[in-house]
Amino acid sequence: SGIARLVEHSSRLAEDQQYLSARIGDLFELLAEAEFLRKTDQDTLIEKHHIDQALRAKEERTGRIYDRIHQQMLDNVILIESEGEAIGKVNGLTVMTIGDTSFGTPARISATVYPGSRGIVDVEREANLGQAIHSKGVMILSGYLGHKYAQDFPLAISANLAMEQSYGYIDGDSASLGELCCLISALIHQPLKQTFAITGSINQYGEVQAIGGVNEKIEGFFRLCKARGLNGEHGVIIPFANIRNLALKQEVVDAVAAGTFFIYGIKKVDEALELLMDREVGDTCKEHYFSKDSINFEVINRLKQIADVSNNDKKSKRKK
Repeated sequence: SGIARLVEHSSRLAEDQQYLSARIGDLFELLAEAEFLRKTDQDTLIEKHHIDQALRAKEERTGRIYDRIHQQMLDNVILIESEGEAIGKVNGLTVMTIGDTSFGTPARISATVYPGSRGIVDVEREANLGQAIHSKGVMILSGYLGHKYAQDFPLAISANLAMEQSYGYIDGDSASLGELCCLISALIHQPLKQTFAITGSINQYGEVQAIGGVNEKIEGFFRLCKARGLNGEHGVIIPFANIRNLALKQEVVDAVAAGTFFIYGIKKVDEALELLMDREVGDTCKEHYFSKDSINFEVINRLKQIADVSNNDKKSKRKK
């Protein structure tokens, strides 16, 4: 019915399945347009399809920039891969707000790693485009790497992280999960699946934390994958805590039900690595040691190698 669809949309505005939005003005505006459509169709009551038509009409009126960005992705002007694998690259998810309308788009995150002592450099911050919360998210990555892997040797790496083809201000820490996976991929030269997009905040202990705009982010990547052709491997990785915020468009729900698109809710960084790399992350055998041939085993060995290179370089400079 029309009332049920309105309640569903109100829950989406509130970004929570347990609450309804207090933005009464927005709901009255939607009802007014749905009422016009009801009169046009000469129906007795406002039905679900009237609400859906009103919502689509608003998207069409306000979505010109969104449509242009989407077309640029299809034309490969904006480089977003949705097939295959790549080292040091992952599809992040962003939200843009224009007026009172928000929409999600994928954005490529890239990382490079090499011996040195600069630590993790946030390119956006260096270019004065990264805002405080985003920079905080990047700085947390060093804390996670040091705590989990570098207890017996110094963490001595240089790494660059960037949001590719981004020319405006960036804020929020929802990219930190994707940035960490991208960083680890570049570190151990292990490719990440480009059929996935990922969003989530992390803390220094590798716990995945909730983010905002989860519906728009999922729908943005789904739209791109659908336009290119869903192959049963596409999906998104989101924080488990955001599952209660899901209020997705019916086409996304139908694709998930049909098994052509997937949504994974995770609680730990290791879960994301396993999904993106399609291999075991490795259990802890004893303190700070991981099972052989696992992702974590390779990470700790690679960090030791880089630490040795940096240490040898320092010794050679002292001799000179």
